[in-house]
Amino acid sequence: MTSLEYNLKSHVYGKIWIWTAVVVVLLVPVAICVNYDAWPNLGAVGKGLLGVAPIYWTVGIIEIITYTPMLGTGGTFLAFVTGNLTSMKVPSALNAMQNADVKQGTEEGEIISTIAVAVCSIVTTIILIVGVILLSSITPILNSPTLIPAFDNILPALFGGLAVVYISKNWKVALVPLFAMIAIFIMIPSLANAVGVLVPVGIGISLLSARILYKHGKL
Repeated sequence: MTSLEYNLKSHVYGKIWIWTAVVVVLLVPVAICVNYDAWPNLGAVGKGLLGVAPIYWTVGIIEIITYTPMLGTGGTFLAFVTGNLTSMKVPSALNAMQNADVKQGTEEGEIISTIAVAVCSIVTTIILIVGVILLSSITPILNSPTLIPAFDNILPALFGGLAVVYISKNWKVALVPLFAMIAIFIMIPSLANAVGVLVPVGIGISLLSARILYKHGKL
């Protein structure tokens, strides 16, 4: 199978699974409403969606533009169907490509990324099943005050570890966007709740600073 044939098949099956997931997700509230014969007021639902949906649409578009070049065709579809891109799938794919010494956007990177996302999804599902079965037993442990700081810092720990690897390799490119984003969050702390929206801002700063450094022979 050629690379083009693989991508075309990935798009076909990817779209099928994406829309299947959409239907399944929507069927859950519909099934509840049918079972209890209790339907929400459409006006109230519309008002609620009007305030929340645009944020998710914006973040969703940003994630597609940002993560697709990282994950490749197969990895992107699989990651968006299974969810948890920022905290699970993207770090897994990047770490796998790093360990395999392959680059993003290559055929090798595509394969490694897809395998990494698939394995991550399987492992996550198994852990969730075990967690549900043992929920009553492990709840006291998970609610322990000792572990609360650890759960609050899972995401910073994941990306902190990845950042050390990538920043150490490209520290000249990383310095400007790093300090720029730190300055933005210090000056406007409320933006901490809109991190996803600021992703393209960080990307733009990175591209611009890298272009300037390249033109001046610093890279």
